Amino acid sequence: MATPNYASYITCMNVALRTPLTVDQYLAWARAQSDPPRTELINGQIVPMSPERVAHNRAKGKVYVSLIRAMATAGVRGEVFTDGLTVPIDEHTAYEPDALVYCGDPLPPDQMKVADPIIVVEVKSPSTAHMDTSAKLVGYFKLASVHHYLYVDPDARRVTHHARTADGTIVAHTLASGPLRLDPPGLVVEAADLFG
Repeated sequence: MATPNYASYITCMNVALRTPLTVDQYLAWARAQSDPPRTELINGQIVPMSPERVAHNRAKGKVYVSLIRAMATAGVRGEVFTDGLTVPIDEHTAYEPDALVYCGDPLPPDQMKVADPIIVVEVKSPSTAHMDTSAKLVGYFKLASVHHYLYVDPDARRVTHHARTADGTIVAHTLASGPLRLDPPGLVVEAADLFG
């Protein structure tokens, strides 16, 4: 049986699906695609992601490099990933953050999801800004593993750091320079390095 193309699959899903897709069904569909499109699963529906601007891609690269350096400096065991990996939020929702930090043993090479990131990062984009600061902010903190959500605005050259405190409260502060402490797992990133 031929694998359906992305457009026909979305049309079929929107018309025929009576129950929302689960994250496992979504990942099985993505694995079956010869060239999987960039998508997220939101409330059981596959939602395409827009192409990104060069500035957005550069910012993701700076975030990735900064986090890699911080991991090496701190001697923290784990991995930093850029977008492309799925973070399941609940049974019917899975996001693809612009970057994430996972602590622990290396993940299997064919794995498509990171169920327990400790840090997630979204870089501001005009098409996703509202979602990144509302539904995704709430969604990421549904995961007990998430201690830090960074929302990077490369145009304004600032980062908003949402952190889970010891009592479970989520606090936020915004900075343009100075050290950004991400503990756990014990990383320190210079905020200005996130913008180059």
